[in-house]
Amino acid sequence: MNWKLIIQLSFFGLIMAFATISLIPEKIEPAFWLVIFVFCAYVIAKVVPGKYFLHGFMVSVFNCIWITAAHAFFYNSYSANHADMTTMYNGIHPRLYMSGFGLIIGVISGIVLGLFAFLASKIVKRTA
Repeated sequence: MNWKLIIQLSFFGLIMAFATISLIPEKIEPAFWLVIFVFCAYVIAKVVPGKYFLHGFMVSVFNCIWITAAHAFFYNSYSANHADMTTMYNGIHPRLYMSGFGLIIGVISGIVLGLFAFLASKIVKRTA
């Protein structure tokens, strides 16, 4: 496992964590993630000698940690800019809900990025 690469690529998640608090609206956020996932998959396929899926999955796990922590820590700012998210909590403390929901989204996005990385490994020629 190339942990240095995983951490470096996960910094896109850290940037998005802060950007989605107040700058990037929910409606266009998926477009940003698509670009990030394609770029990360390309880099993983180009640099890593194997275990492409696992590398992509782990990048998303770290992304999940960054995003969940930032959104929970800056909950007041996040909820002010994402009012529709506050309706989902249904009696559960919002930060607790975010933690569980963030983990689920992290696993799902990990599977997606892992598949992207695996597919990219079939298309991109690895550098030695």
